[in-house]
Amino acid sequence: MNPLFQYIIAESVKRQLKKKHEATPHEEFERKTNQTEVEFTHLFRESFFIFIGILSACFGLKGFLLPNSFIDGGVTGISLIVNELTEIPLSVLLVAINIPFLLMAFSTINRQFAVRSIVAIILLAISVHFIPVPTVTDDKLLIAVFGGFFLGLGIGLAIRGGSVIDGTEVLAIFISKKTSLTIGDVILIFNVVIFLFSAYVFNIEIAMYAMLTYLAASKTIDFVVSGIEEYVGVTIISNKSEEIRLAIIENLGHGCTVYLGKRGYAKKGHTLETTEIVYTLITRLELTKLQTEIDKIDSEAFTTMHSIKDAKGGMIKKRPLK
Repeated sequence: MNPLFQYIIAESVKRQLKKKHEATPHEEFERKTNQTEVEFTHLFRESFFIFIGILSACFGLKGFLLPNSFIDGGVTGISLIVNELTEIPLSVLLVAINIPFLLMAFSTINRQFAVRSIVAIILLAISVHFIPVPTVTDDKLLIAVFGGFFLGLGIGLAIRGGSVIDGTEVLAIFISKKTSLTIGDVILIFNVVIFLFSAYVFNIEIAMYAMLTYLAASKTIDFVVSGIEEYVGVTIISNKSEEIRLAIIENLGHGCTVYLGKRGYAKKGHTLETTEIVYTLITRLELTKLQTEIDKIDSEAFTTMHSIKDAKGGMIKKRPLK
């Protein structure tokens, strides 16, 4: 870390300890300094993601969607529709329509998330109002695709920073806790209503382009939040578990965990056979190579796989933007 930041952190910790009147040993001081340094580093990184996300969303809105009267899904889509119908400034609508959803965040998620989201949406509104952005293109297909891309990039980066600039997700979490609907169901229903309304108020063509914009935005959000390297958890049961373990470490360069289990396929009264189970995390791009290595050693090995949205620590490779 930058020496200046380290000095600021150290002085901050000293003042905190003096306020508590603690005669803290050197180890305690080091521990608190390290904790503060980690918090500061995370705050700086997350704030950077939110800031870049706001600029990206602003560019998508003013460079593509707004000048061409295009809309999107979610709260942003509602804001764009109301802006077209009433000519109330989009910057005002973005804050006003998001407020009820962000108030839900205090009880539904947590206070820190809600405060960050409020600040992020206010900064987005200020950016949309004051930052001049030239119209990039008049081609409808490019507007829908790239407008959705930059808006989705902004929303995704804001999520990586621990906030939202569209309150739809907060509403979805709130409703999912009160009903049997999943978060995905709520978001889908919410956006279908928006698209039907836009088709009624404007025309079918605008609604269809809105769906394309939403798809581009949602896929970009998935890419930014989950990353290109979605991890796969692989469980391997084999009589040659030691050889498979060494192949994972030496040939794939990944770590793994070995734990003891018992084979359950046995008749009543028979002793269950103890076996070693190998568990590892790899990316989808490496799945074929792992299966090849397993087949080389034991083609009869029992293998199960399941998706992992995110992972860190150990020998896990860092994700993009992480």
